[in-house]
Amino acid sequence: MRLSAIRNRVFQSYFRMTRPLTLGVRAIVEDDEARVLLVRHTYVSGWYLPGGGVEKHETAEDALERELIEEAGVKLTGRPDLLGMFSNHAIFPNDHVLLYHIPDWTAVEMTSRGEIADFQFMALNALPGDLARGTKERLLEWKHGRSFSKYWHAETRSK
Repeated sequence: MRLSAIRNRVFQSYFRMTRPLTLGVRAIVEDDEARVLLVRHTYVSGWYLPGGGVEKHETAEDALERELIEEAGVKLTGRPDLLGMFSNHAIFPNDHVLLYHIPDWTAVEMTSRGEIADFQFMALNALPGDLARGTKERLLEWKHGRSFSKYWHAETRSK
């Protein structure tokens, strides 16, 4: 088992014991060419929307701003638009994700300390094959103007 996979399991176990409810934020960040920002982490495979966990004493928007700077050097220059709240029980028993659209931002120096392997803006009609399932579902709903599911991952519905 890779060290990154062990680290991920340790963090998940810790969060399950210390937090009865977890809250995360993710963002659809567009560039001037209508491409969306995706990130690849060092500890899990696939491409994801940027974001992360909301810490104690932190608002969701503060967490979103912190995570965007850390993961991709994206600094909010206006208020993000909340698109929805999603149950993510496939990952944690009582996890929820807030999804935002970021219309106004500027590039700054990213502050990640090794968490991000890569980040890129990608066209919606040319998304990578290893796109995370929840990310793919939300982008397709957003792109086609569909109603958002209440679940981050489709497999959550059957549980």
